[in-house]
Amino acid sequence: MQATRRRRGSDTRAEIQEVALTLFTEKGYEATSLREIAERLGITKAALYYHFKSKEDIVHTLLDDRLEVVDELISWASAQPRTPDLPRKVVDRWAETISDRGLRMVRFALANQHVLREFSPKHAGMHGRLRELFAILTDPQASVADQLRVRMALISVQVAIVAAQDLDADDEEIIDVAKELAHLMLPPVGGPADAQADHAGDGHTQAKPPPTGTGDPEDTAAPGHGRQP
Repeated sequence: MQATRRRRGSDTRAEIQEVALTLFTEKGYEATSLREIAERLGITKAALYYHFKSKEDIVHTLLDDRLEVVDELISWASAQPRTPDLPRKVVDRWAETISDRGLRMVRFALANQHVLREFSPKHAGMHGRLRELFAILTDPQASVADQLRVRMALISVQVAIVAAQDLDADDEEIIDVAKELAHLMLPPVGGPADAQADHAGDGHTQAKPPPTGTGDPEDTAAPGHGRQP
């Protein structure tokens, strides 16, 4: 019986988070009250207070949950062999963490940027975790361009969500396209040789200049100083 109660309590807590996240995004954090959250859920305000004492508590738990998901990704990435395709795998997993609630968290942040300044330590925590991922995925001996490619690929997933706000597309399509675009930013898996191969036959190969002579030393004389009769 106690296990059932704990499970139901956990479900209620998650439902409060989901409804609050929706209202904070639709109406704004400051314009949403705990009473509205309780009414949307069909529970009493006292029942809501059992789980959260304030709106700040709800936001703190949402940010903590997001950081926990990113921590799991960092742990997974750090345990992987440093193969050339690791950045691509991490980008895919990063995009998956943003789907569903993560995607709505991005939208909540966009709608309440001024409010989130109050939670700046949590923001700093996310920035620090991104730096951890950068360190795992980039070789310090790699070129600046390749290091930036990896960093920009990770960041671009969230940028794509911001850019897609008014597009007629569902969330799944947005995430899929964001992954595709992030893949294009990553360095070629095989290094510079593959990069050259990628451009072969694309219509931009520079033609070689025609030969200037027949191989006879006299044929290579400077203009105006050709072979004497």
